[in-house]
Amino acid sequence: MTHAFLFSIARRLAQRPRRSSASTVPASPQIAPRAAAWLLACATLTSGAVLPLAAQARVKAVHPSVNVTTVLPQPVMAGLQRAHVPLSSISVVVEKVGDRTPLLALNAGKPMMPASTMKLVTTYSGLSILGPDYRWRTTAYADGTLDGNGVLHGNLYIQGTGDPKLVPEELIDLVQKIHKAGINGIDGALVLDKRYFDPSTRDLPPFDDDATAPYNVGPDPLLYAFKSLSFTLTPSPDGKVTIDVLPALSQLQIDNQMRAVNGPCRGDAASVSPTVTPQPNGTVIASFTGDYSMHCDPRTINVAVLDHSAFFAGGFLALWQQTGGTFTGATREGAVPFGAKLVATHEGPVLSDIVRDINKFSNNTMARNLFLTIGAAEEKPPATPAKSARAIEAFLRRDAVDMQYLSLDNGSGLSRDEHVTALSLADLLQRANASPVAQVFVESLPIAGVDGTMRNRLTNRGAGGNAHIKTGTLRDVRAIAGYVASADGNSYVVVSLINDPHSEAARAAHDALLEWVYEGPSQGFTKVADPVEEPRSKPRKNPRKRASH
Repeated sequence: MTHAFLFSIARRLAQRPRRSSASTVPASPQIAPRAAAWLLACATLTSGAVLPLAAQARVKAVHPSVNVTTVLPQPVMAGLQRAHVPLSSISVVVEKVGDRTPLLALNAGKPMMPASTMKLVTTYSGLSILGPDYRWRTTAYADGTLDGNGVLHGNLYIQGTGDPKLVPEELIDLVQKIHKAGINGIDGALVLDKRYFDPSTRDLPPFDDDATAPYNVGPDPLLYAFKSLSFTLTPSPDGKVTIDVLPALSQLQIDNQMRAVNGPCRGDAASVSPTVTPQPNGTVIASFTGDYSMHCDPRTINVAVLDHSAFFAGGFLALWQQTGGTFTGATREGAVPFGAKLVATHEGPVLSDIVRDINKFSNNTMARNLFLTIGAAEEKPPATPAKSARAIEAFLRRDAVDMQYLSLDNGSGLSRDEHVTALSLADLLQRANASPVAQVFVESLPIAGVDGTMRNRLTNRGAGGNAHIKTGTLRDVRAIAGYVASADGNSYVVVSLINDPHSEAARAAHDALLEWVYEGPSQGFTKVADPVEEPRSKPRKNPRKRASH
């Protein structure tokens, strides 16, 4: 097969023996009447298994091939029953890659909250619109005069365009380039130009009550280190607890009143989390108090602090001073004036690397920056969520991906206002796999039992190492979407979205679905469904030949 999905797993499959599909395919209702009867009974017990007739008609009008089933494979049904999740709360689509006639479709056209599987829409659109080699630029400008000692008598401006991975290892490049331009001191202001994103995208309320959680950090044109500090606590036998912090902020001071004590290691991170308090003089104090067992391993606590401008300024000035730079002015926001001299430009990592981080580790803040960047690139800055949504929806229409019920808010899935159908996500996955960015996109997804958010799932099962799956998790939401290479040599698109108060307990059902697909659904399941009228149109063939790795 030439599908991009198989490229990324070919080497792993070549090194790993496969089980015989004949011994592992679950019995189908056709050849196992008792199993079929049991499944139908489960469907009755869980109630509300299918969409209302009017909704079914709407779905089939757009997708005549959709088969509305009343059952799921037995292991999946069992997992849902144990979790007390009714079939009305789950939406599932399974299709063979390259053949968009569903093998399995339940509530396929029902709009659902997708949680982080919405990142598939943002990352595929970003790769296609911007290109895998797209790089964000962060630039420095200066006005005023430079004396013989390298002191700038004027302002230094830093202009951001939303680089999602402007971490210390990247920002130091800009700092060093400014030094190479001859600037060693600044006696004017440090001015941050953040016009690339509209002000309405800033200072948004957190998604939930945990305002200091890094996943709640919003987007920003000068996002630095995800606006979060990582404190590492290490006990020592002398009764002290060492506290290290990354990244360094010029205004940060640590008040360490912790004691290393004997006794068992217990308690959670909240018991040793700092209290972060800005002071009137501009400094910020992180206070730690309490006892910490000497039997505990070092513990790292991640905390989102300050606003984006204060955080970036503190991070930049810490690196500036560490490299011998001096600064005697103030910091503020403002536009780069006409006539200011370009001093230095830092180009961030390529978009293909950014997308890998977004999907493997489900980074909300990076996804939100990418989402806004798409809007700025397509409709000119300043970026707004509305511009980004229009740009993505227009691209998907051009790309012949039907997203009739798509509702975009911030592009990360960290929202109760984002919705999509399982059928739409399956369409997108099919199209992505046939696109010029297929290999980059597929390889960005977590591999079951290997890495990312799937590293601890299906580790000792057949699907482990053979499934590239994006996960999604919110309160009352669990989701999976991606590709599975089955034991019979085929590959499949799999999407399952659960919206239910008991969704947290349904992870086993999702794992069972992935394992069932791995075993070979085309041989192991007969649909209880409406007749197929005609298949959907096949995806366009990719005119470019993709290299395998």
